[in-house]
Amino acid sequence: MKLDHVVYFTSKSPEEVVEDQRKAGRQAIVGGKHEKWGTQNALLYVKNAYVEWLSVERPEVSEQVDHPLTRLLLHDLKEKDGWGTLCLSVTDIEQFNEDITNKGFATSGVLDAERRTASGELKKWKMLFVDQPVSDELPYPFFIEWETPEEIRFEQLRSEGALTSDNEKLEIRECVFAVEDPLRDTGEWAILLSQKVGDLNDIMIGDIRLRFIEQESGKNRLQEVVIR
Repeated sequence: MKLDHVVYFTSKSPEEVVEDQRKAGRQAIVGGKHEKWGTQNALLYVKNAYVEWLSVERPEVSEQVDHPLTRLLLHDLKEKDGWGTLCLSVTDIEQFNEDITNKGFATSGVLDAERRTASGELKKWKMLFVDQPVSDELPYPFFIEWETPEEIRFEQLRSEGALTSDNEKLEIRECVFAVEDPLRDTGEWAILLSQKVGDLNDIMIGDIRLRFIEQESGKNRLQEVVIR
């Protein structure tokens, strides 16, 4: 298991995000469209993961689909742009689904997914969500298994210019969640992910720290992603 990507919900178009990131000195790209969900994205690849800016392209589609991430996007954008959730990659998503179901977690079942890139290429993967109502409570991470192995995908990204040498100098080091009850949420995530809880209400996924801090009010959400 490793961090695959972090998701930022935005009302901006992918082109606007790319322009903003380039002004800040970072090489982001237009990712493409999730035609089945009515959404679109921009992407920033770094050495160990990537950032996804997710937005609505066709509200007439996105408002009708029963897709957990799309529903969370629509819920959060009613208030403002901001970090939404994160995605972890696993090597056998069917087995992982069975494992967490045996722990007592209800799931979406393994879903097929795809994105049409700006060049017309169709990228495919499988994904899995833990069942929970869309609300201001902290969403669990969701899970992904790519059709193409990571080393091949990253070589393609290098050849396409999406993963530059400057981007590869950057890494996601920490994801900080602002929640009402850090001890509770850290414990629940540790059970889900089969990980140990650290001394600071944190969990390590490889060399990336997931840290839970207390807040008195507001949405329980991913608050900060540390990239350096």
